[in-house]
Amino acid sequence: MWSHRHLLGIEELSASDIDAVLDRADRWFDRSAERKTTTLKGKTIINVFFEASTRTRTSFEAAGKRLGADVVNVSSSGSSVSKGETLLDTAKNLEAMRADALVVRHQSSGAPAFLAGRVDCAIVNAGDGAHEHPTQALLDAFAIRKAKGRLEGLVVAICGDITRSRVARSNAILLGKMGAEVRLAGLRTMMPKEAETLGSTTTVVSRLEDAIEGADVVMMLRIQSERLTPGEKGAPASPMSTTREYSRTFGLNATKLRGAKPDAIVMHPGPINRGVELDPYVADGDRSVILDQVEAGVAVRMAVLDLLLSS
Repeated sequence: MWSHRHLLGIEELSASDIDAVLDRADRWFDRSAERKTTTLKGKTIINVFFEASTRTRTSFEAAGKRLGADVVNVSSSGSSVSKGETLLDTAKNLEAMRADALVVRHQSSGAPAFLAGRVDCAIVNAGDGAHEHPTQALLDAFAIRKAKGRLEGLVVAICGDITRSRVARSNAILLGKMGAEVRLAGLRTMMPKEAETLGSTTTVVSRLEDAIEGADVVMMLRIQSERLTPGEKGAPASPMSTTREYSRTFGLNATKLRGAKPDAIVMHPGPINRGVELDPYVADGDRSVILDQVEAGVAVRMAVLDLLLSS
């Protein structure tokens, strides 16, 4: 039974909640079915994005429209936030227009949770700072389950800028709840002190090769340069002097991928910095499920909106 009013993070979900989303997404993923339904006819969903987005915003828009809802997109540059309006005032005004759900992406960790306690409509976290990105983790889990048939017992390597990655945090928590082994790998300056507490099955390794060895899934992350603090702006994002050096040490290419299981899949939440964390040959290769992740995003977000607004 789904009992949540909002989706703010993976941490609040149980394993059965996660299964409920993935099972519901299976229904909407059916490629032979009609693309549009009337499940959420009469509902209004407003996507409020204070950070740039291609995949997340577009897939939430597609998800709402395929469910029959009215969907409105709002960006910070085109809203009264650019005139000094507060986040709460923006949300309250949108709610006054009879919004049933606000899908919120914000640069500050905790912004969706802040709104959830102050408005009556459903709040969906579409990424908040370096905190969480729950629907990304859910769609990643869906793509893994589609490719591997299960989550429990798999070895998943998540490699790159762990400190600033909300995707890494949400995935580590979700995969731990579902019984997968998670290995986090990154440069010392890209690994948070609490890394081993992210999920119940997480271990931290210092070398990319050690994380990949025998893995079923290899998930690469880009350097989150937009989340560098003001004091870091003039400094390199890592001890590496160049992106070429970073690629040599922490980039995934075909040679390094040989350490994973022969049927291992390669993932990336996007956008990809080709030639930095991921070699184009691997990104476009037959072991890549990156575009499958994108396709899964619509079905998973349909499932989330359906569960939140249909009850």
